[in-house]
Amino acid sequence: MSYEIKINDRLANIELLSREDNKIQVLLDNKVYDLDILEVEKGVYSILLDNRSFNVELVEGKNAKTYLVNTLYDSFDVEIIDAEAKYLMNRRKDDGEDEHIIASPMPGKVVKVLVKEGDHVKAGETVVVVSAMKMESEYKVKQDRVIKKVLVKEGDTVSGDQPMVIIE
Repeated sequence: MSYEIKINDRLANIELLSREDNKIQVLLDNKVYDLDILEVEKGVYSILLDNRSFNVELVEGKNAKTYLVNTLYDSFDVEIIDAEAKYLMNRRKDDGEDEHIIASPMPGKVVKVLVKEGDHVKAGETVVVVSAMKMESEYKVKQDRVIKKVLVKEGDTVSGDQPMVIIE
């Protein structure tokens, strides 16, 4: 199971490699860590790493994927960014100008391609429809644009952040 986590303003990739009782092995930004983690009381954990002990308190934030993490000397805002969170974050980026690339924030299947190269599209016009997580998402331009290149066709499977349409 792999996640992206945001620690204050830093993004890190973390993957759970193995778990047996309290022994956990994780891959954090391409480095393997062997941890011994024990919940000593609700929301408070003792972590052993390389014969060093750390105590960590997790305080749940506004939703189930955000936490305030307190250690002896520091506090960190932590957010777990899974596929659903990436999708929601990308959908919230609705203000400002278009990027020059329209991409799906998560893996899915192209349901409809509504434009072709050279088409002039108006602000708010849908260019691609992608099915992901059992729902269809319409990808629109925010300003009047010209379609420079269409990189997908109906039925294609796209990965997260794969460019689908390039616009001018």
